[in-house]
Amino acid sequence: MKIGTVAALGLAIVAVGPMLKMPALTKFIDGTGPVVAGPWFPFVFITIACAAVSGFHSLISSGTTPKLITRESHIRLVGYGAMVTEMLVGIMALIAACAMEPGEYFAVNMKGDPAAVVAKVTALGYPVTAAQMNDLAASVGEKTMVGRTGGAPTFAVGMAQMFSGVLGGKTASALWYHFAIMFEALFILTTLDAGTRVGRFLVQDFLGLFSKKLGDTKSFTGNTVATTLFVGAWGWFLYQGVVDPLGGINSLWPIFGVANQLLAVIAFALGTTVLIKMGRARYAWVTLGPLAWLLAVTMTAGWMKIFSPAPVGFLAIARGLEDRIATGGSAAEIAAWRSQLLNNYIDAAVTGAFMVLVLVVVAANARVWWQLLAGRRAADLREEHYVPLVGTSAAK
Repeated sequence: MKIGTVAALGLAIVAVGPMLKMPALTKFIDGTGPVVAGPWFPFVFITIACAAVSGFHSLISSGTTPKLITRESHIRLVGYGAMVTEMLVGIMALIAACAMEPGEYFAVNMKGDPAAVVAKVTALGYPVTAAQMNDLAASVGEKTMVGRTGGAPTFAVGMAQMFSGVLGGKTASALWYHFAIMFEALFILTTLDAGTRVGRFLVQDFLGLFSKKLGDTKSFTGNTVATTLFVGAWGWFLYQGVVDPLGGINSLWPIFGVANQLLAVIAFALGTTVLIKMGRARYAWVTLGPLAWLLAVTMTAGWMKIFSPAPVGFLAIARGLEDRIATGGSAAEIAAWRSQLLNNYIDAAVTGAFMVLVLVVVAANARVWWQLLAGRRAADLREEHYVPLVGTSAAK
Protein backbone atom coordinates (compact mmCIF):
# COMPACT_ATOMS: atom_id res chain seq x y z
CA MET A 1 0.00 0.00 0.00
CA LYS A 2 2.76 2.43 0.91
CA ILE A 3 4.82 1.89 -2.23
CA GLY A 4 1.71 1.88 -4.41
CA THR A 5 0.49 5.16 -2.92
CA VAL A 6 3.90 6.79 -3.39
CA ALA A 7 3.94 5.69 -7.04
CA ALA A 8 0.36 6.90 -7.59
CA LEU A 9 1.14 10.29 -6.05
CA GLY A 10 4.18 10.64 -8.27
CA LEU A 11 2.08 9.95 -11.35
CA ALA A 12 -0.59 12.40 -10.15
CA ILE A 13 2.01 15.16 -9.73
CA VAL A 14 3.30 14.54 -13.26
CA ALA A 15 -0.25 14.55 -14.64
CA VAL A 16 -1.41 17.69 -12.79
CA GLY A 17 1.85 19.63 -13.06
CA PRO A 18 1.03 21.85 -10.05
CA MET A 19 2.37 25.39 -9.87
CA LEU A 20 4.56 26.00 -6.84
CA LYS A 21 3.09 29.09 -5.18
CA MET A 22 5.47 29.39 -2.23
CA PRO A 23 8.35 31.82 -2.93
CA ALA A 24 11.69 30.14 -3.48
CA LEU A 25 13.17 32.21 -0.66
CA THR A 26 11.35 34.07 2.09
CA LYS A 27 12.44 36.55 4.74
CA PHE A 28 11.98 33.80 7.34
CA ILE A 29 15.47 32.54 6.57
CA ASP A 30 16.59 34.69 9.53
CA GLY A 31 14.57 32.58 11.96
CA THR A 32 11.58 34.89 12.43
CA GLY A 33 9.15 32.56 10.69
CA PRO A 34 5.82 31.52 12.19
CA VAL A 35 6.37 27.77 11.74
CA VAL A 36 9.98 26.96 12.68
CA ALA A 37 11.72 29.06 15.32
CA GLY A 38 15.44 29.61 14.85
CA PRO A 39 17.77 30.45 11.92
CA TRP A 40 17.93 28.20 8.88
CA PHE A 41 21.36 27.01 10.04
CA PRO A 42 21.30 24.66 11.80
CA PHE A 43 17.57 24.07 12.18
CA VAL A 44 16.72 23.24 8.57
CA PHE A 45 19.05 20.25 8.87
CA ILE A 46 17.26 18.78 11.87
CA THR A 47 13.81 19.62 10.50
CA ILE A 48 14.17 17.96 7.09
CA ALA A 49 15.34 14.55 8.19
CA CYS A 50 13.83 11.34 6.85
CA ALA A 51 14.13 12.18 3.17
CA ALA A 52 17.65 13.60 3.58
CA VAL A 53 19.83 11.92 6.23
CA SER A 54 17.99 9.91 8.85
CA GLY A 55 19.68 8.15 11.73
CA PHE A 56 16.41 6.46 12.64
CA HIS A 57 16.35 4.71 9.25
CA SER A 58 19.90 3.46 9.75
CA LEU A 59 18.94 2.07 13.16
CA ILE A 60 15.68 0.47 12.01
CA SER A 61 17.27 -1.08 8.92
CA SER A 62 19.51 -3.13 11.22
CA GLY A 63 16.42 -4.98 12.40
CA THR A 64 14.22 -5.02 9.29
CA THR A 65 16.52 -5.24 6.25
CA PRO A 66 17.92 -8.69 7.22
CA LYS A 67 14.35 -10.00 7.16
CA LEU A 68 13.84 -8.80 3.58
CA ILE A 69 16.90 -10.35 1.95
CA THR A 70 17.94 -13.92 1.23
CA ARG A 71 21.37 -13.13 -0.20
CA GLU A 72 23.82 -10.22 -0.10
CA SER A 73 23.03 -9.17 -3.68
CA HIS A 74 19.59 -8.06 -2.46
CA ILE A 75 21.03 -5.51 -0.04
CA ARG A 76 21.41 -2.69 -2.56
CA LEU A 77 17.89 -3.11 -3.97
CA VAL A 78 16.24 -3.25 -0.54
CA GLY A 79 18.44 -0.79 1.37
CA TYR A 80 19.22 1.79 -1.29
CA GLY A 81 15.88 1.32 -3.04
CA ALA A 82 14.01 2.01 0.19
CA MET A 83 15.89 5.27 0.73
CA VAL A 84 15.27 6.37 -2.87
CA THR A 85 11.56 5.77 -2.24
CA GLU A 86 11.79 7.81 0.96
CA MET A 87 13.54 10.57 -0.96
CA LEU A 88 10.64 10.64 -3.41
CA VAL A 89 8.21 10.96 -0.51
CA GLY A 90 10.20 13.93 0.79
CA ILE A 91 10.24 15.67 -2.59
CA MET A 92 6.52 15.08 -3.09
CA ALA A 93 5.79 16.39 0.41
CA LEU A 94 7.63 19.62 -0.49
CA ILE A 95 5.68 19.87 -3.75
CA ALA A 96 2.40 19.28 -1.90
CA ALA A 97 3.19 22.02 0.63
CA CYS A 98 4.51 24.54 -1.90
CA ALA A 99 1.56 24.01 -4.26
CA MET A 100 -0.81 25.30 -1.56
CA GLU A 101 -1.59 28.98 -1.26
CA PRO A 102 1.17 30.31 1.03
CA GLY A 103 -1.34 31.99 3.33
CA GLU A 104 -3.24 28.71 3.72
CA TYR A 105 -0.01 26.82 4.41
CA PHE A 106 1.02 29.17 7.21
CA ALA A 107 -2.48 29.22 8.72
CA VAL A 108 -2.57 25.41 8.77
CA ASN A 109 0.79 25.28 10.53
CA MET A 110 0.22 27.97 13.18
CA LYS A 111 -1.45 27.40 16.55
CA GLY A 112 -3.91 29.91 17.99
CA ASP A 113 -7.34 31.41 17.63
CA PRO A 114 -8.38 31.12 13.94
CA ALA A 115 -9.15 34.83 13.60
CA ALA A 116 -5.83 35.81 15.21
CA VAL A 117 -3.89 33.32 13.08
CA VAL A 118 -5.47 34.59 9.85
CA ALA A 119 -4.71 38.19 10.83
CA LYS A 120 -1.09 37.39 11.71
CA VAL A 121 -0.44 35.45 8.51
CA THR A 122 -1.92 38.28 6.43
CA ALA A 123 0.22 40.82 8.30
CA LEU A 124 3.31 38.75 7.42
CA GLY A 125 2.59 39.35 3.75
CA TYR A 126 0.69 36.19 2.85
CA PRO A 127 -2.99 37.16 2.51
CA VAL A 128 -5.58 34.67 3.71
CA THR A 129 -9.14 35.06 4.98
CA ALA A 130 -11.26 33.20 7.51
CA ALA A 131 -13.70 32.33 4.72
CA GLN A 132 -10.84 30.90 2.68
CA MET A 133 -9.79 28.64 5.57
CA ASN A 134 -13.40 27.60 6.16
CA ASP A 135 -13.73 26.64 2.49
CA LEU A 136 -10.50 24.64 2.70
CA ALA A 137 -11.77 22.76 5.77
CA ALA A 138 -15.12 22.07 4.14
CA SER A 139 -13.48 20.77 0.97
CA VAL A 140 -11.57 18.08 2.90
CA GLY A 141 -14.34 17.23 5.35
CA GLU A 142 -12.85 18.87 8.45
CA LYS A 143 -14.33 21.40 10.88
CA THR A 144 -11.18 23.57 10.80
CA MET A 145 -7.74 23.47 9.24
CA VAL A 146 -6.22 26.29 11.30
CA GLY A 147 -3.52 25.10 13.68
CA ARG A 148 -3.25 21.60 12.20
CA THR A 149 0.50 21.51 12.74
CA GLY A 150 2.93 18.65 12.34
CA GLY A 151 3.17 18.35 8.57
CA ALA A 152 0.71 15.47 8.14
CA PRO A 153 -2.37 17.65 7.44
CA THR A 154 -0.35 19.81 5.04
CA PHE A 155 0.82 16.76 3.10
CA ALA A 156 -2.71 15.32 3.15
CA VAL A 157 -4.23 18.53 1.76
CA GLY A 158 -1.65 18.71 -1.03
CA MET A 159 -2.01 15.01 -1.75
CA ALA A 160 -5.81 15.34 -1.90
CA GLN A 161 -5.53 18.23 -4.35
CA MET A 162 -3.21 16.18 -6.59
CA PHE A 163 -5.40 13.08 -6.61
CA SER A 164 -8.66 15.01 -7.03
CA GLY A 165 -7.08 16.86 -9.95
CA VAL A 166 -6.69 13.52 -11.72
CA LEU A 167 -9.66 11.53 -10.45
CA GLY A 168 -12.95 12.72 -8.97
CA GLY A 169 -12.56 16.48 -9.13
CA LYS A 170 -13.13 18.76 -6.14
CA THR A 171 -16.00 16.62 -4.86
CA ALA A 172 -13.50 13.82 -4.13
CA SER A 173 -11.10 16.01 -2.13
CA ALA A 174 -12.49 14.88 1.23
CA LEU A 175 -12.12 11.22 0.25
CA TRP A 176 -8.53 11.67 -0.90
CA TYR A 177 -7.68 13.80 2.15
CA HIS A 178 -8.75 11.09 4.59
CA PHE A 179 -7.08 8.45 2.44
CA ALA A 180 -3.86 10.46 2.78
CA ILE A 181 -4.31 10.70 6.55
CA MET A 182 -4.76 6.91 6.68
CA PHE A 183 -1.67 6.49 4.50
CA GLU A 184 0.38 8.63 6.89
CA ALA A 185 -1.02 6.76 9.91
CA LEU A 186 0.20 3.54 8.29
CA PHE A 187 3.68 5.05 8.06
CA ILE A 188 3.57 5.91 11.75
CA LEU A 189 2.25 2.49 12.81
CA THR A 190 4.92 0.57 10.90
CA THR A 191 7.58 2.94 12.24
CA LEU A 192 6.46 2.39 15.83
CA ASP A 193 6.31 -1.35 15.26
CA ALA A 194 9.82 -1.58 13.81
CA GLY A 195 11.22 0.98 16.23
CA THR A 196 9.77 -0.81 19.25
CA ARG A 197 11.19 -4.13 18.07
CA VAL A 198 14.69 -2.71 17.61
CA GLY A 199 14.37 -0.81 20.90
CA ARG A 200 13.47 -4.05 22.65
CA PHE A 201 16.58 -5.68 21.19
CA LEU A 202 18.73 -2.82 22.51
CA VAL A 203 17.13 -3.01 25.96
CA GLN A 204 17.70 -6.77 26.03
CA ASP A 205 21.33 -6.32 25.04
CA PHE A 206 21.73 -3.98 28.00
CA LEU A 207 19.82 -6.23 30.41
CA GLY A 208 21.97 -9.14 29.25
CA LEU A 209 24.91 -7.52 30.99
CA PHE A 210 23.18 -8.27 34.29
CA SER A 211 21.16 -11.41 33.49
CA LYS A 212 21.66 -13.87 30.63
CA LYS A 213 17.97 -14.82 30.77
CA LEU A 214 16.80 -11.24 30.34
CA GLY A 215 19.21 -10.84 27.43
CA ASP A 216 18.00 -13.98 25.65
CA THR A 217 15.69 -12.99 22.75
CA LYS A 218 14.10 -16.46 22.88
CA SER A 219 13.11 -15.98 26.52
CA PHE A 220 9.45 -15.03 27.08
CA THR A 221 10.39 -13.35 30.36
CA GLY A 222 13.24 -11.41 28.77
CA ASN A 223 11.06 -10.32 25.84
CA THR A 224 8.22 -9.26 28.12
CA VAL A 225 10.41 -7.27 30.52
CA ALA A 226 12.30 -5.49 27.73
CA THR A 227 9.12 -4.72 25.76
CA THR A 228 7.37 -3.40 28.86
CA LEU A 229 10.29 -1.14 29.73
CA PHE A 230 10.69 0.23 26.22
CA VAL A 231 7.00 0.72 25.46
CA GLY A 232 6.54 2.27 28.89
CA ALA A 233 9.37 4.71 28.18
CA TRP A 234 8.09 6.02 24.84
CA GLY A 235 4.52 5.80 26.13
CA TRP A 236 5.44 8.16 28.94
CA PHE A 237 6.93 10.63 26.45
CA LEU A 238 3.79 10.34 24.36
CA TYR A 239 1.62 11.04 27.40
CA GLN A 240 3.70 14.08 28.30
CA GLY A 241 3.15 15.41 24.80
CA VAL A 242 -0.59 14.73 24.85
CA VAL A 243 -1.14 16.60 28.12
CA ASP A 244 0.93 19.56 26.95
CA PRO A 245 -1.51 22.40 26.17
CA LEU A 246 0.48 23.27 23.06
CA GLY A 247 0.20 19.71 21.74
CA GLY A 248 2.66 16.85 21.54
CA ILE A 249 4.13 18.00 18.26
CA ASN A 250 5.49 21.13 19.93
CA SER A 251 6.99 19.34 22.93
CA LEU A 252 8.30 16.16 21.27
CA TRP A 253 9.27 17.21 17.75
CA PRO A 254 12.22 19.42 18.80
CA ILE A 255 14.00 16.54 20.53
CA PHE A 256 13.05 14.10 17.74
CA GLY A 257 14.82 16.20 15.12
CA VAL A 258 18.03 16.38 17.16
CA ALA A 259 17.85 12.71 18.20
CA ASN A 260 17.27 11.52 14.64
CA GLN A 261 20.32 13.26 13.25
CA LEU A 262 22.45 12.25 16.24
CA LEU A 263 21.62 8.64 15.41
CA ALA A 264 22.97 9.35 11.93
CA VAL A 265 26.21 10.55 13.52
CA ILE A 266 26.48 7.22 15.35
CA ALA A 267 25.76 5.31 12.12
CA PHE A 268 28.52 7.16 10.24
CA ALA A 269 30.96 6.61 13.12
CA LEU A 270 30.29 2.86 13.14
CA GLY A 271 30.43 2.75 9.34
CA THR A 272 33.87 4.38 9.42
CA THR A 273 35.05 1.79 11.95
CA VAL A 274 33.85 -1.06 9.73
CA LEU A 275 35.58 0.40 6.66
CA ILE A 276 38.88 0.71 8.47
CA LYS A 277 38.58 -2.81 9.91
CA MET A 278 37.94 -4.13 6.39
CA GLY A 279 41.22 -2.61 5.24
CA ARG A 280 39.46 0.05 3.18
CA ALA A 281 40.56 3.14 5.08
CA ARG A 282 41.04 4.95 1.74
CA TYR A 283 37.25 5.05 1.44
CA ALA A 284 36.69 6.37 4.95
CA TRP A 285 36.13 9.89 3.61
CA VAL A 286 32.75 8.68 2.31
CA THR A 287 31.51 8.39 5.90
CA LEU A 288 33.82 10.88 7.63
CA GLY A 289 32.62 13.82 5.51
CA PRO A 290 28.93 13.53 6.41
CA LEU A 291 29.92 12.57 9.96
CA ALA A 292 31.80 15.85 10.45
CA TRP A 293 28.95 17.85 8.92
CA LEU A 294 26.21 16.20 10.96
CA LEU A 295 28.23 16.40 14.16
CA ALA A 296 28.66 20.16 13.66
CA VAL A 297 25.00 20.67 12.75
CA THR A 298 23.47 18.58 15.52
CA MET A 299 25.76 19.81 18.27
CA THR A 300 25.08 23.42 17.26
CA ALA A 301 21.33 22.79 17.09
CA GLY A 302 21.31 20.89 20.38
CA TRP A 303 23.26 23.64 22.16
CA MET A 304 20.95 26.32 20.78
CA LYS A 305 17.81 24.35 21.70
CA ILE A 306 19.03 24.17 25.30
CA PHE A 307 20.68 27.55 25.91
CA SER A 308 19.35 30.04 23.32
CA PRO A 309 16.90 32.80 24.33
CA ALA A 310 13.17 32.18 23.91
CA PRO A 311 11.38 31.12 21.75
CA VAL A 312 14.15 28.67 20.78
CA GLY A 313 15.91 27.63 23.99
CA PHE A 314 14.19 25.18 26.35
CA LEU A 315 15.70 26.72 29.49
CA ALA A 316 14.77 30.27 28.47
CA ILE A 317 11.20 29.18 27.78
CA ALA A 318 11.12 27.41 31.16
CA ARG A 319 12.32 30.55 32.97
CA GLY A 320 9.60 32.57 31.25
CA LEU A 321 7.00 30.07 32.40
CA GLU A 322 8.35 30.20 35.95
CA ASP A 323 7.92 33.97 35.90
CA ARG A 324 4.32 33.61 34.70
CA ILE A 325 3.55 31.11 37.47
CA ALA A 326 5.12 33.40 40.09
CA THR A 327 3.08 36.35 38.80
CA GLY A 328 -0.09 34.35 39.07
CA GLY A 329 -3.07 33.49 36.91
CA SER A 330 -6.17 31.38 36.79
CA ALA A 331 -6.04 27.77 37.98
CA ALA A 332 -6.31 26.52 34.39
CA GLU A 333 -3.51 28.81 33.19
CA ILE A 334 -1.16 27.81 36.02
CA ALA A 335 -1.83 24.10 35.36
CA ALA A 336 -1.06 24.61 31.67
CA TRP A 337 2.13 26.56 32.43
CA ARG A 338 3.31 23.88 34.87
CA SER A 339 2.81 21.21 32.22
CA GLN A 340 4.78 23.22 29.65
CA LEU A 341 7.47 23.98 32.25
CA LEU A 342 8.00 20.27 32.97
CA ASN A 343 8.16 19.38 29.28
CA ASN A 344 10.75 22.08 28.55
CA TYR A 345 12.97 20.83 31.35
CA ILE A 346 12.53 17.27 30.08
CA ASP A 347 13.44 18.35 26.54
CA ALA A 348 16.55 20.15 27.81
CA ALA A 349 17.69 17.16 29.88
CA VAL A 350 17.04 14.61 27.13
CA THR A 351 18.75 16.72 24.45
CA GLY A 352 21.79 17.23 26.69
CA ALA A 353 21.96 13.51 27.45
CA PHE A 354 21.76 12.66 23.73
CA MET A 355 24.61 15.04 22.94
CA VAL A 356 26.86 13.63 25.66
CA LEU A 357 26.19 10.02 24.68
CA VAL A 358 26.86 10.68 21.00
CA LEU A 359 30.14 12.44 21.81
CA VAL A 360 31.15 9.41 23.89
CA VAL A 361 30.34 7.04 21.01
CA VAL A 362 32.22 9.15 18.46
CA ALA A 363 35.23 9.46 20.79
CA ALA A 364 35.25 5.69 21.39
CA ASN A 365 35.16 5.05 17.64
CA ALA A 366 37.89 7.64 16.99
CA ARG A 367 40.07 5.84 19.52
CA VAL A 368 39.57 2.57 17.64
CA TRP A 369 40.39 4.29 14.31
CA TRP A 370 43.67 5.58 15.72
CA GLN A 371 44.58 2.19 17.17
CA LEU A 372 43.80 0.37 13.93
CA LEU A 373 45.66 2.83 11.68
CA ALA A 374 48.63 2.94 14.06
CA GLY A 375 48.84 -0.87 14.12
CA ARG A 376 48.17 -1.04 17.85
CA ARG A 377 45.02 -3.09 17.45
CA ALA A 378 44.03 -6.09 15.33
CA ALA A 379 41.13 -5.60 12.95
CA ASP A 380 39.13 -8.42 14.58
CA LEU A 381 36.43 -8.26 11.91
CA ARG A 382 33.99 -11.13 12.18
CA GLU A 383 30.43 -11.99 11.25
CA GLU A 384 27.77 -13.95 13.07
CA HIS A 385 27.43 -17.60 12.11
CA TYR A 386 25.28 -18.32 9.06
CA VAL A 387 21.73 -19.34 9.97
CA PRO A 388 19.70 -20.85 7.07
CA LEU A 389 16.11 -19.67 6.61
CA VAL A 390 14.08 -22.84 7.07
CA GLY A 391 11.38 -23.37 4.47
CA THR A 392 12.82 -20.96 1.86
CA SER A 393 14.40 -21.77 -1.48
CA ALA A 394 17.66 -20.21 -0.27
CA ALA A 395 17.89 -22.76 2.55
CA LYS A 396 17.42 -25.77 0.27
